Amino acid sequence: MGKVRLKSCLVMKVILVLISANWVSTMPISLWAQQAAPREGSFILSDFRFQSGETLPELRVFYRTLGTPARDAQGRVTNAVLLLHGTSGSGASFLIPAYMNGMFGPGQLLDAASYYLIIPDNIGTGGSSKPSDGLRMKFPKYDYDDMVATQHRLLTEHLKVDHLRLLLGTSQGCMHSYLWSIQHAAFMDATFAMACQPVEIAGLNRMRRKMMNDVIMNDPAWMGGNYKDQPKAGLSSALLMSALVGVSQLNFQQTYATRTAMDKYVDDYIKSELPKRDANDVLYQYDSSRNYDPHLQLSKITTQFLHVNSADDIINPPELGSVEREIKKVAKGRFVLIPISEKLRGHQSYNYPELWKQYLDELLKISAK
Repeated sequence: MGKVRLKSCLVMKVILVLISANWVSTMPISLWAQQAAPREGSFILSDFRFQSGETLPELRVFYRTLGTPARDAQGRVTNAVLLLHGTSGSGASFLIPAYMNGMFGPGQLLDAASYYLIIPDNIGTGGSSKPSDGLRMKFPKYDYDDMVATQHRLLTEHLKVDHLRLLLGTSQGCMHSYLWSIQHAAFMDATFAMACQPVEIAGLNRMRRKMMNDVIMNDPAWMGGNYKDQPKAGLSSALLMSALVGVSQLNFQQTYATRTAMDKYVDDYIKSELPKRDANDVLYQYDSSRNYDPHLQLSKITTQFLHVNSADDIINPPELGSVEREIKKVAKGRFVLIPISEKLRGHQSYNYPELWKQYLDELLKISAK
């Protein structure tokens, strides 16, 4: 692990030298993204106690970083950015070209030469501790508060980061952004939340989550979580339920304009996704939102807070009006709804920074001190 960190550190130093020499201005951003390998690490929390009262002797939080922390005269970190991923994803969700090229590259809004980007895998996902590591359904029943607690401890205890210039969260990370801004109101200058609602998960969103869990647990092959082989029927159905509400109707109607094209997409999607997923992990991931409901505490948020949703998001449809209503409780809160267009990608629009980075730019300028 030490060699990997050293190598990554040297890569970033080389890039910084090249930037200072004005050479990187002519360097293809895609090449920069290939060379800017993130540093990886794990933070082990001993005897971690979950909100449920359960404990783990060792809870592993895996994370990646890009850039280097900068500190003021008092030793306070001034350039840290925490990036929080969606429900069934991991920190790797931010390593796609749209972010690496369009957000973290030279001259971009969150240029890794200027910012210290911190990208953790949440409990239950990626390289962090999860049911599929061995405990299966005996793994502690974690929730969003547990996730926020581990994120905060990763920053303060392990990375020695005592302040965030920005917290950016997508989907589940959007919901975490609200909890962070309530529980640690003075910790960040600004919060940028995308694709969620600041209310209890109910309606179609809750229906979808319950159905996903039910089809897995009702599959005889699940065997109470003690399966030898993945319960393919239940898990496949659950994945398709999630995919169904995560896409853009307009984009899919245009992209897959025939029955044959759409059928092929569905078959290809399952073939691609099924080997990557574990049924017990999926159960825990979607159940972890069970007690999320920040709306009564929104007045505690004092940071500059910007919430962005897309109008074609089936999971967070604009007709509910919940964000417009609740954001009024946030002293420095603002809501932006991106109107439907051929460019949107439904709930997944957060993976296309060109759709919303102008609003992030505004937030960074407003919150600059």
